Amino acid sequence: MRSNSQPKEQIAYLGPPTSYTHQTTLNLFSEENYVLTPQVTIKGRFMSLSQHVHRLTYSQSDVFSVVQNSQVAFGVIPFENSSNGSVIPTVDLLIDREKKFGDVLVCGEAYLPVRHCLLGYVDPVGENQGLQSAAGPGASQARPVADLRHITRILSHPQAFGQCETFLSTYLKGIECQEVSSTSRAAHMVAEEASRTTAAISSSLAGELLGLDFLARDIQDREDNTTRFFILRKGPSPDGHTSLPNQPVGIPKWKTMVSFDVDHRTSGALADALSVFKTYNLNLTSINSRPSRLELWHYKFLVEFEGRKEADGNGPGNKALAELDKITSAWRWIGSWVDLMDRTGPAA
Repeated sequence: MRSNSQPKEQIAYLGPPTSYTHQTTLNLFSEENYVLTPQVTIKGRFMSLSQHVHRLTYSQSDVFSVVQNSQVAFGVIPFENSSNGSVIPTVDLLIDREKKFGDVLVCGEAYLPVRHCLLGYVDPVGENQGLQSAAGPGASQARPVADLRHITRILSHPQAFGQCETFLSTYLKGIECQEVSSTSRAAHMVAEEASRTTAAISSSLAGELLGLDFLARDIQDREDNTTRFFILRKGPSPDGHTSLPNQPVGIPKWKTMVSFDVDHRTSGALADALSVFKTYNLNLTSINSRPSRLELWHYKFLVEFEGRKEADGNGPGNKALAELDKITSAWRWIGSWVDLMDRTGPAA
């Protein structure tokens, strides 16, 4: 337990405040014991809480930088959404083409149900005109709670746009959608705009704290829309693992992430690399590929599997990584952590 004389550890998260990453960070780290610090990107310089209001954009790279530079104890970033897939900036930073973040490791994961709202200002004229009605097959189940005909622009994070396609195509088809660095940033921008014709896809918390009107609620395509977040730390813990303290008791399941290159000129090179995991009975849970930027049509791979790298060098995970070392190049272990995914639902 931290004594009153000890300074609180700092936790970096993708800001600004009220972002979904901020909400996840609050669930993980009590403000009684930690200082939660919003970062501009998921890479730049450290930003104190008092400075964040003066910065215009937020992204994952700042979080990686302050973790790498030991300026915070942990960082929290979004990794993937159940409806719209991987968060590409996070994937790129984990792959780390430029080798800037070699000490940053994943030490935990968290899941947050994401329920989007359309936030803005009610048009006094539109209040007397009635609401638009949905029509036709495939129309959104979500309905506006205010007239939307005055809306000329929508701001949000690209992930949020991807998660709300049905509502947008039903009620706001043809309206300009402008991408910004986070859903909470979108809400802040709408709150500061004088025209009152711009709306944001953001959280109910952002709407409540900023005093925005709710134009529609629960506009995500799927009721079970969920985002997975990673918790980052610099280097492994003293026992050789990267797991967070206070993890579930008992014998937990684990996940591990690695990145690697293969020889694109060799037939079956990627298949050979992936077969290593089958040989050691390690189930793959996520695979991403990104351009290496070394040459045209050459890719780096980011792979997550069930199991862990043991500190004593034994175990199927260690054996698989030793085998991977023989048939891939530039491979890197990015961490092992407790698996918190709920797989109790029906099989797909």
